[in-house]
Amino acid sequence: MSYSDGLAALNLEMPSRVPRTEYSADAHWDLVRAVTGLPVDALSPESVRQHASDEFRRAWNYDLVWSTLVSGTALDKLRTDMGHAVYAAGGVDYRSDTSCPFRTPEEVLTFDPWEVYGTKDRAQLIRDFEAHYQRQCAASPDAVNMSGIYITLFSGLIEIFGWEMLLLGAGTDMTRFGQVANRYASWIQQYFDALADSDVPVVMVHDDIVWTSGPMLNPAWYRQFVFPNYKSFFQPLLDSGKKILFTSDGTFTMFVDDIAATGVHGFVMEPTTDMQYIADKYGQTHVFIGNADTRVLLSGTKAEIRQEVARCMAIGKDCPGFFMAVGNHIPANTPVENALYYNEVYEELSRR
Repeated sequence: MSYSDGLAALNLEMPSRVPRTEYSADAHWDLVRAVTGLPVDALSPESVRQHASDEFRRAWNYDLVWSTLVSGTALDKLRTDMGHAVYAAGGVDYRSDTSCPFRTPEEVLTFDPWEVYGTKDRAQLIRDFEAHYQRQCAASPDAVNMSGIYITLFSGLIEIFGWEMLLLGAGTDMTRFGQVANRYASWIQQYFDALADSDVPVVMVHDDIVWTSGPMLNPAWYRQFVFPNYKSFFQPLLDSGKKILFTSDGTFTMFVDDIAATGVHGFVMEPTTDMQYIADKYGQTHVFIGNADTRVLLSGTKAEIRQEVARCMAIGKDCPGFFMAVGNHIPANTPVENALYYNEVYEELSRR
C-alpha cells in the first residue's frame, strides 16, 4: 500500500506509478488464500476474515480503500426488503424473502422522511463518522481512507420504496415524486452537515442514479430534483476542505458534466460510463477511478485481460488523478488465475 501515492493522486500530483483500488476482491476467499496463503473462507470467523482481507489489500498494494458508513440500515424503521441475489462466496448473502410497506403510489407520493426517521443527534453523527474513519485507518494504515454516505438521494429512495413502488410513484406524478426527493434530501442533509464537521478528510458519496442503459427517469427530472440537492449536500463539505468522490453504478456519461458542476473532486464508475470522456474533459482537474470491465476477468483470455488493462492505462496514465480499478467488482466467481494475471499486468503497466 502507498498512502503517499494515493494522496498525491487525490491532490492531482502525478505519482510515479498509477495507484489502484479494488472492490470485493478482498472477500473473494479463493483469491485471498492464493495471494496471502492464509486459511480463510466464507464461513471463517469474522476476525479471521477481517485479518485476511487486510493482508490481501496490503499484498495487492491498495492506495485507496472505498468505504461508506451510512447505508440502508439508517432507514430500517420503514424500508422495502428486496431480498438479495447470490453474490458473495458461498452464497451467504442470498435472501429470498421480500416485503414492501407501501401499497399504492399515493403512499409513495405523500411520504415524509422527517415524520418517520426524525431528527438525528448531530454530535453522535460526527462521532460515528470519525469512529468509522479511524477503523478504516486501522485496517488499512498505508492507504488513503474515507467515510461517506451510500444512501445519498436516489439510492435512499430505492431503499425506502423498492424498484416497483419507486417507478409507480414517479410514473404517477413526476413533480410530486420530485417533492418526495426534496423532502428526503432535506432529511439526509443532516448527515452531510455532520460529515462536514467531522475529522474525515476524504468523503465517498454513493448514489445509483442510473441503470446500465442510462437514467431510469427523464433526465430533466434529475436536473430539477437531484443535482441541485447535491450542491446543497456538498457545499458544507467543500467549505470544510474535504475531498469528495462520487460513485454511481450504471452508465452516467450523460450526467458527468452535471455531477462535476456540483463540486465533486472525482468520479468512480463502472465500465459502461465513458472514461475517455471524463479523461478528455476532466483528466487534469479531477480524480477518476476505473474502469476495467469485470466481465473480461470473468471469462476473457489472458490476451483480452491484458488488452483491457492497457485500454484503461492508455486513457488514464497521463492524468494525475487516475486510479486503476476493476469496475464494478471482482466477485467470487472470477477465476483466480484471471484475477492474478490481471494484477500481474497492472503491476507491469502501472509505472509511469
